[in-house]
Amino acid sequence: MSSMHRVLHLVAAAVLWLPAFSTAAAEGGLTRTPATWTDLRRQQPITGDAQAGLAKSAVCAACHGPQGLAIAPNFPNLAGQSATYLYVQLKTLKSGQRSDPIMSGQAATLSDTDMRNLAAYYSSLPAKPAGHSDAASRGGRLFLDGDPTQGVPPCQGCHGPTGQGPRVYSSDAPQPPWSTFPRLHGQSAIYVTKALGDFSGGARSGTSNALIMHGVAQTLGDADIQALSTYIATQ
Repeated sequence: MSSMHRVLHLVAAAVLWLPAFSTAAAEGGLTRTPATWTDLRRQQPITGDAQAGLAKSAVCAACHGPQGLAIAPNFPNLAGQSATYLYVQLKTLKSGQRSDPIMSGQAATLSDTDMRNLAAYYSSLPAKPAGHSDAASRGGRLFLDGDPTQGVPPCQGCHGPTGQGPRVYSSDAPQPPWSTFPRLHGQSAIYVTKALGDFSGGARSGTSNALIMHGVAQTLGDADIQALSTYIATQ
């Protein structure tokens, strides 16, 4: 089995074996109560009206740019992201499962149709052009190979070898829903650092994917976060 196939087996297993319920002590034994996060293992790809999304995107453009490329490094690029990923993020922001001082308020005003249309619009835009990253750097090694000594899995297992989303390999392992994983390619170092901090601190923990990232982010020290963020920004 190749190293990439081993990564796919591990990622699929991690997603598929996340518990769908939390347990709590009760008289007479344990009871099972619904979890407070969204299980994305059965998330279906979403569709929307890109033209309607364009008409709704004027407010979004103030931070994310008219073509989905952020106007400042503390905001993420949205262009070329999976529509399903963008929709899920808006839903978790609206529900309060994900917290952000700006986006929580923006998402609160959106209908489900609005979220689908905005997601379809931004997914239709061309992503940021490729840069010149250094695969031999510490950040490159973490992204491509991980660090078993620290329990850090390779980022490419979910986000693809170039950060542009995963390539689906033939495998007998159950496949997680790749469309719910984001493209990292070209996101700014400032934004990636913030996102990892949000995962580590629990501000982003409302989905099964976020719970995986919660554990990953907590294995990274400050120096490794800086190295990884710099590598992603130059992809």
